[in-house]
Amino acid sequence: MKVRAALAVGVAAVLLGSGCTALSGGPEGGTVVIGADLELTGDGAVLGIAFHNALQLKVEQVNNQGLLGGRTLRLDVRDNRSDEATAAANLGELTGDPAISAIIAGGCAECLLASVETINEAGVPTISLAAPDAISTPVQERRFVFKMAPNAFDSAAVLASELRRDGVDTAALVAGTDSYGQDGLDAMRDAAQRAEVEVVQAAQVSVDGSDAPAAAAGIAASNPDAVVVLSSAPVASAVGRSLDDAGYRGGLYLDAVAASGLFVAGDEGAALSGAVMVFTETLVIDEVIATSPAKAARKTWLRDYVARYGRYDAFASFAADAVQIIVDAVDRVGTTDREEIRTAIESTQLDGLSGPVRITPENHSALAPQALTALVVRGDRWRLAS
Repeated sequence: MKVRAALAVGVAAVLLGSGCTALSGGPEGGTVVIGADLELTGDGAVLGIAFHNALQLKVEQVNNQGLLGGRTLRLDVRDNRSDEATAAANLGELTGDPAISAIIAGGCAECLLASVETINEAGVPTISLAAPDAISTPVQERRFVFKMAPNAFDSAAVLASELRRDGVDTAALVAGTDSYGQDGLDAMRDAAQRAEVEVVQAAQVSVDGSDAPAAAAGIAASNPDAVVVLSSAPVASAVGRSLDDAGYRGGLYLDAVAASGLFVAGDEGAALSGAVMVFTETLVIDEVIATSPAKAARKTWLRDYVARYGRYDAFASFAADAVQIIVDAVDRVGTTDREEIRTAIESTQLDGLSGPVRITPENHSALAPQALTALVVRGDRWRLAS
């Protein structure tokens, strides 16, 4: 089943102070269409629905504020059902539709990677919300593909800094068996070595966390100073609970992919009490003083998202920033020509909702390292670590 969403409300204004420019080359005239391939059902639905919510809200905001000079922005959304074959079919249709100016792909890395050749051959600029490094590298083979999620090596650098600051000498690593797992392990091993933290053990657990108790038992037996989890929120929670059950009382540190929402209540809160996680300040923006327009915009985004959906999803800002990147590119080139949009995206520099966003011809990973900071669980929610 395909899920389609269309949002169209048009007014007139300017994006980031840029002048309004007439668009040309777009088959729908005054409409700019972004295709989206998301996990709205299946195993990845929790994340896919969060992305969908963010895309809907951001597109509505773009149109209400007239950020495309009076033209409207519309989404064409497909459900890939968390299935690689379905995603390939969706992306084939989206790239083959001349009305589509750009595509945003969801959190399923395998879904996107299976269609890189299709995307490049069709020449459709595509921003992926998946985490693995292979999404955007090697750049020469990803000419039309860009990545919005944090890089494993950037997360690892922040985590290693926190380990050293906390006086950690030994650490165990736990990663998922998904495509991001090996990226996380490799990056964290390198960062730990530079920080002079000895990695005494490394384990991989399934993405549902079902084998976390066995991994935790082995880690508790070696009693490292800290455990670093390089996987999703369900795995992080399962590992935290299992470590408690195994009698481990050392520190718990989480990679950016472990983020989920503002609050960590109930069993999750108990499992992650005192845990340190690397993520963007968007998740704690309500305790950040708005000293710049960008920080004020992040506060407004969180408020608007919560008002609309009754909660905040940690990765929502990445989807919104993907829309912003495309809108900014279209506005600058004054056309919906795919090649020109791609070229404009390669010179992106903006203070996004997630933090600084920088893209160059040599680097298709958008989120700048400076966007990441250390958070800690205090009470029932995430707070700035310092």
